[in-house]
Amino acid sequence: MEVIQKIVHYLMPTNWFKKETNDTNLRVMHGINKISILIFIATLFYLITRWVK
Repeated sequence: MEVIQKIVHYLMPTNWFKKETNDTNLRVMHGINKISILIFIATLFYLITRWVK
């Protein structure tokens, strides 16, 4: 029953943009994800510029 309650909670549009907790580990994980996305975009840019030359 708890699983169904969690699924219903995730599907409610009013809960999509609420902050659940002020968890430090979650904030660090999001920061690391942002850094890896930036590195990925920089690498793509580098590869494309090398390929064009």
